[in-house]
Amino acid sequence: MSTFFPMNNGEAVYSYSRNSQIQREVLDGAKEMMKESIIKNLDIKNILSSSNKFHITDLGCSIGPNTFTSMQHVVQVVKDKYHDNNLEFQVFFNDHFTNDFNTLFRSLPVDRSYNASGVPGSFHGRLFPSRSIHFAHCSCAIHWLSKIPKELLDKNSPAWNKGLIHYAGASNVEIVNAYVVQFEKDMEMFFNARAEEIVQGGMMVLVSPFSGWDSLNFFGSSLMDLVNEGMLDESLVDSFNVPIYFPSPDDITKVVEKNGCFSIEKIELTYPQSKLVDEADAKTFIINLKATLEGLFINHFGSRIAEEAFTRTVLKNEEISAWMKTNYKTCQLFIALKRK
Repeated sequence: MSTFFPMNNGEAVYSYSRNSQIQREVLDGAKEMMKESIIKNLDIKNILSSSNKFHITDLGCSIGPNTFTSMQHVVQVVKDKYHDNNLEFQVFFNDHFTNDFNTLFRSLPVDRSYNASGVPGSFHGRLFPSRSIHFAHCSCAIHWLSKIPKELLDKNSPAWNKGLIHYAGASNVEIVNAYVVQFEKDMEMFFNARAEEIVQGGMMVLVSPFSGWDSLNFFGSSLMDLVNEGMLDESLVDSFNVPIYFPSPDDITKVVEKNGCFSIEKIELTYPQSKLVDEADAKTFIINLKATLEGLFINHFGSRIAEEAFTRTVLKNEEISAWMKTNYKTCQLFIALKRK
């Protein structure tokens, strides 16, 4: 059974809206490639025919402000390309039902040049009517799995992930393979749904982090510290895994080719500049991850243990800063697709 935990809601100190710098850097690193892909591959005159309404969706939008930046960028690129004053833009903001849509819509830019709607639901399934979307965007979201592979929780499975909370750092290839298989299943549903929803000639741009989440090992080590001090049962750590898999170009190519409805116009690993990495700003980095993952931790360990684990990880900021300086290099995957 799938369970979803949104980014930290509201606008408080540890909310996602105030702590999403990593995701913003991913967006900024992809802006020029997205602009070039739209200019090169999108033919509005063919896909709109007699209509003047251009439909865009941001899949896995969370609560802002990053989604507003990316949507305005798409709208502006299309406007600059076509100079059509009659063109109207409709943006559909999508995320799980548990997403904080109230905060999302309260913070909508007043000077936006599009109409806005919310579409709750998992992007692993259908969200829109057939042939109704002209441009789909998804940044920092496709790496979230719909569920944890069951093999990771089975003591008798070669993929049992004992003592770890992610495949990062795991020496057992079976653990990684279990994540890969689940990712492929999820992406098969994702592409089947988008193939129905996106018009012929329409586009989809996906942007995903490709590195850096080895830092999850620091959260895992904090949990094991609590185990060693008798504050936490080890079985609770063994039964917890973060449902995130960072796809490679080969992973994406495989699922796109299996689907057969999209052409890959561009797929590239890039290494954009990162202020967080350059400054080895471990504390901001950790708080960003807290805003992203806290709900997941609280659901499994309870609020007291989750808070203690995050507090202890923050106290390791000097160790994490040193790790960032020597090991962490920003890398992300950009994919531009066109509906055949």
